[in-house]
Amino acid sequence: MKRYEVIAIIKTDVAEEDINAVIERSSNIIAERKGVIAKTEKWGKRRLAYEINKQKDGFYFFIDYAGDGSIVAEMERNFKIDDRILKFMTVTKEGAVTREGIDAEFAAAEVKRTQIRIETDNTAAGRDDKAASDSRPARPSFRKPAPAPREGNTTKGE
Repeated sequence: MKRYEVIAIIKTDVAEEDINAVIERSSNIIAERKGVIAKTEKWGKRRLAYEINKQKDGFYFFIDYAGDGSIVAEMERNFKIDDRILKFMTVTKEGAVTREGIDAEFAAAEVKRTQIRIETDNTAAGRDDKAASDSRPARPSFRKPAPAPREGNTTKGE
């Protein structure tokens, strides 16, 4: 088993029920072939970088899963057949491939995120205390050094 991520773009004129049906069908393909879904996210409607089939906007969704190559082949086959899908991309990802490993990976990421948030809050509070104790605010110097004079500067006509 390997770890994969798939991002797909659905046409925006499709109903919400159809979007959910596409995501559900993709999840069912993974589950039927004994894959493990780590995360499914709806990223929502976004502007496309370039037009695809005369569409300027698309609805993005993301699935992170572990499974065999047959899962990837079947999902991509279904995406190619479905007229509602504008584009899709599947990439191989490094990481755990079992349910326990994936859960541990997400727990470690959450702890790291919380730690960074606490550190950021502490440094912001420290800056606020320092700024309150200063009598005048520090200003950055944007002055450029004067250019050195050139020798042999002559103007035209001399």
